[in-house]
Amino acid sequence: MKLSLIIIIGSIILSSVSCSPKTDNSSTISTDVINVPSTASGKQAAPGSAPVMVFNEEKHDFGRITQGEKVSYSFIFKNMGGSDLVVSSAQGSCGCTVPTYPKGPVKAGQESKIDVVFNSEGKSGIVEKTVTLVTNCNPSTRVLSIASTINVPED
Repeated sequence: MKLSLIIIIGSIILSSVSCSPKTDNSSTISTDVINVPSTASGKQAAPGSAPVMVFNEEKHDFGRITQGEKVSYSFIFKNMGGSDLVVSSAQGSCGCTVPTYPKGPVKAGQESKIDVVFNSEGKSGIVEKTVTLVTNCNPSTRVLSIASTINVPED
C-alpha cells in the first residue's frame, strides 16, 4: 500500500512538473533560424535568390462527375525565384487523391506541374480534397485543393 501510494504521488508530481509552461525565453526559437530558404544544393540562398513557386491556380473544381470516375488535373507552376526549386513531397488528404510531382529541381524561370488524380469510387455529394506540398520555398508548405459534386448512378 505504501509503495503504490508513493508511486502515485511521484507520478502526479512528475507529470505536473513536465507539463508546466516554461517562462524562460532561452528556449524560444528565433525566426532567423526557421526562415532559412535554401537552394537545391542545400546551401543557404542569397537574399532575393530563393525559389518562389507561383501557380496559375491552386484550386480546381471538376464539376459534376459520376461515382466511380477517375479524373485528373495538372496544377501548373513556375519557379519565379533565383535558384532551383525542389518539391520534396506531395501528399493527398486521402487515398483517393494521388499527386505526382517533379522529382528533380525546377530551374529558375522554368515551368512544371503537379498532376493530381482523384478516384470518386465510393464517394457521393460535394467532395473537397487537398494535396500538401513540401518544398524548399518560403513558406515550405503549399496546399492545393480539388472539389467535385459526385452523382450516384441509379440502378
